[in-house]
Amino acid sequence: MYLSSSSHFEGRPSLAGVDWRGRSAGSYADSKLFVTTLAAEVARLRPGLLSNAVDPGWVPTRMGGPDAPDDLELGHRTQEWLASSDDPEALTSGGYWYHRRRLQPHRAVHDEAFQDRLLQGLAEETGTAL
Repeated sequence: MYLSSSSHFEGRPSLAGVDWRGRSAGSYADSKLFVTTLAAEVARLRPGLLSNAVDPGWVPTRMGGPDAPDDLELGHRTQEWLASSDDPEALTSGGYWYHRRRLQPHRAVHDEAFQDRLLQGLAEETGTAL
């Protein structure tokens, strides 16, 4: 399970200029697009595993702030459901989930060429291939 955000919709499906070492701040939206794409890539390459991205919503946490509009309680329920349910819908893979609903992610998430470029970039940076 990968923690995503609706911010991933604003991400750019490009690895150009990404500072993998974190010496300069990157885009939160790009990072969430990358993690959502990675969840889809793992689902595609490892069909025996369940791999999904979950958007908990904009919840009132230290990061989200006290005025965040989503329900903090709903923020974790989808993860719990996907991790423990025998519901056939919860046993699917490659999804982007928000409050127990599977939604259509950014169009780049299921672009296999972008998935492969992302995975190659991660492998080069970490020295670990998937």
